[in-house]
Amino acid sequence: MIAAAALAATETVAQQAPETGSGFSVTDLIMGHILDSREIEIPFTHTAIALPPLHLGPYDLSITRSVVMMWIASGLLLVVTLAAARRAKDAVPTGSRNVLEVFVKYFREEIAGKLIGHDSDRYLPYLLTCFFFVWFCNMVGLIPGFATPTGNISVTACLAGLAFLTIQGAGVRQYGLVKHLKNVVPGGLPLWLYPIMVPVEILGQFTKPFALCIRLFANMTAGHVVIIGLISLIFILKSAWVATVAVPFTLFIFVLELLVCFIQAYIFTTLVATFIGMSAHPAH
Repeated sequence: MIAAAALAATETVAQQAPETGSGFSVTDLIMGHILDSREIEIPFTHTAIALPPLHLGPYDLSITRSVVMMWIASGLLLVVTLAAARRAKDAVPTGSRNVLEVFVKYFREEIAGKLIGHDSDRYLPYLLTCFFFVWFCNMVGLIPGFATPTGNISVTACLAGLAFLTIQGAGVRQYGLVKHLKNVVPGGLPLWLYPIMVPVEILGQFTKPFALCIRLFANMTAGHVVIIGLISLIFILKSAWVATVAVPFTLFIFVLELLVCFIQAYIFTTLVATFIGMSAHPAH
């Protein structure tokens, strides 16, 4: 799959490079890859499938490439979980069920249990869904001809928005709205510090999900930018010798991206669990 993905990246760059080499823009190529689109390009061809527009009054609700990729990631995740659920009655877990149980046990004991504390099982389904959805969305982008949904800042912003609602909801559920708002500012501060700390702490409640959004988007975009940049060197320098260096480095980045996909999903979920724990059990 890695070699095929590298070949697809090379083919994509080659399609954008004119025969004379003039007018070839790496910037346009990179932006065209990481920005959302209303068509899906078919790899190794010069054709694309146009996605149907959808309007609801003045609102444009058209399906985009990122939406289709999220559907694909969700479908793959559903297939894996249903296959594991079919083995739920087996005395000894095997196959996909065994793998999923390892993740569930780890997240329950090491992530939710330690970072959130009591009532952590209440948030475990959300954390697991968050982790697997982000992981599968990251991995979809490594398939030739596909795009990375989490490389779209609109997608990561929605994920961060849901995390923000969950974080605030955990505090409101634990203490009620009024006391949760009081817990935003640490207790025991001198009165003269409150005019400074209140705006800072309120701003901090919004910067946490903002950091989640930018972190995931930037990390998932960076790998694709590097890959396209390396392949583009072949056409910019117009030398086949460059390929002897660019292609191996591209394959290395693809292997590294497999690890990055998992790490970024893990970090995103761990930070969300940390913020939920801070909201539900603030330090005083």
